[in-house]
Amino acid sequence: MPRAGLSREAVTELAVELVDSTPDGFDGLTLAAVAGRAGVAVPSLYKHVGSLADLRRSVALVGMAELLRRSTASTEGRVREDALRALGRAIRRFAAEHPGLYAATQIAPRFEPGDGDVGDPVWLALAQAATDTVDVVSSVLLGFGLPEQRTVDAVRATRAAIHGFVELEAHGGFGMPDDVDRSFEALLDVLVAGIAQLARN
Repeated sequence: MPRAGLSREAVTELAVELVDSTPDGFDGLTLAAVAGRAGVAVPSLYKHVGSLADLRRSVALVGMAELLRRSTASTEGRVREDALRALGRAIRRFAAEHPGLYAATQIAPRFEPGDGDVGDPVWLALAQAATDTVDVVSSVLLGFGLPEQRTVDAVRATRAAIHGFVELEAHGGFGMPDDVDRSFEALLDVLVAGIAQLARN
């Protein structure tokens, strides 16, 4: 039965539900799947979203906004090692609770010619949320006394380490019986030591 009162927000909410509850997640998001959940034909969605890429950006914005909220809350009032550990744990928790939305946040916002307008408010909001999230990470790392010219290196290393762990965890990459939580804490130990070392160089 078709859903009454379908809107852009409602279509995005359905897409968010889909990416977080289906095996294919964000990569498998299709307009057909969203239309099926809404009980309408695919052409009906075009009254609310311009394309699949447009919908994917809307889902990514929801994910990025939530990641930003959690990252900010986890680091508030904390500095250096405490802040970095709290940030890492918050990101891991978000990825576990919302795998589809987390995957959506890993897509760097970019404008694709011929698909919408670079001035589109969703695109602009996504780009801003991505920038703000990186700023939270940068602020935590700069708290170590990191030279500004090494900030990008440190942000990339931090993101790669945490993302690599949560991706392996999500896809069953840790088959040994050892405690995964303990291993994640060991990863945070390595990150803290590594960022501290960068700050000394």
